[in-house]
Amino acid sequence: MTAAAQLKTTPTGASDMAHIVLTFDNNKHAGVLYGQFDENLARLEQQLGVDIRSKGNQLSIKGSAVTAEQARRALDHLYAMAQQGAELSPSDVDGAIRMAIAADDQLTLPTLEKKGKMAAAQIATRKRTIYARTPNQDAYMRALERADLVFGIGPAGTGKTYLAVAYAAMMLERGLVERVILSRPAVEAGERLGFLPGDMKEKVDPYLRPLYDALYDMMPADKVERALAAGVIEIAPLAFMRGRTLAHAVVILDEAQNTSSMQMKMFLTRLGENARMIVTGDPSQIDLPANTRSGLVEALHVLDGVPGIVTVRFEDQDVVRHPLVAAIVRAYDRVGMAGKGEESV
Repeated sequence: MTAAAQLKTTPTGASDMAHIVLTFDNNKHAGVLYGQFDENLARLEQQLGVDIRSKGNQLSIKGSAVTAEQARRALDHLYAMAQQGAELSPSDVDGAIRMAIAADDQLTLPTLEKKGKMAAAQIATRKRTIYARTPNQDAYMRALERADLVFGIGPAGTGKTYLAVAYAAMMLERGLVERVILSRPAVEAGERLGFLPGDMKEKVDPYLRPLYDALYDMMPADKVERALAAGVIEIAPLAFMRGRTLAHAVVILDEAQNTSSMQMKMFLTRLGENARMIVTGDPSQIDLPANTRSGLVEALHVLDGVPGIVTVRFEDQDVVRHPLVAAIVRAYDRVGMAGKGEESV
């Protein structure tokens, strides 16, 4: 049972207005849904322009037929999350609203199940269940399930890397792959590895820290440490991939816009039996030397239309990190600075 809400729609006499009453069967879960001092309900009211009144485990939603239905879908989705033990954050509420609005377009994801419930994609790991918060996240998560090679392209904060690592952790925990390999080109800071202090692990760790952070979010720390020690989870710079065949694994290449053409071709041709490959990057954030063509930009052009390869493109409206991040991306795009080092695809 994904959501224990009972729905009753009461006509108000106006063709464009609706009154929806939701009754929840668990007061504890309803309390999580409402939020402290009903802050989640207030957020829904503000963003959708509806009126929501609570009385015990019952909610009354009044608004236009469209927005009242969007609020119902969002509440139904959030209640299902509460049932699974999630502590709802403002970002979860914002994500449910975005998905509920997108569901009005039958040509977009998420799909709608019977009774109008949203069927948002999700990734369940040992520590948490992650739900799609935007239609493009939904498309990305579904692509990870069905394609052997997926490109996730778009600005910072859209969840490209985070969702890829979550998917890899889920596959590993379920025994569907034998290992997870995470890689990045080590060029972001404009430094050469040989000039950095420490042994090789200490040299490359700063470049790979975002991948570590995502891993610890998905799996218990002790299991991550044991998997790293045993080589079940491998985190390595891109240069270490040459000459290998990566089979029975989920392989993630992050910050792929900073690969050269030769590096990208080398990486993509490492794909082995029963392996999934996920490539993420942002063509507007290329840090390569001047006049060096990005391997990611080239690959997107060369591989366009190849069966078995899916590309999901994220936009600024998919930013879920912080509302200001989306505003920053849009501001840079407006003045043309984001594409200063970008090559056209």
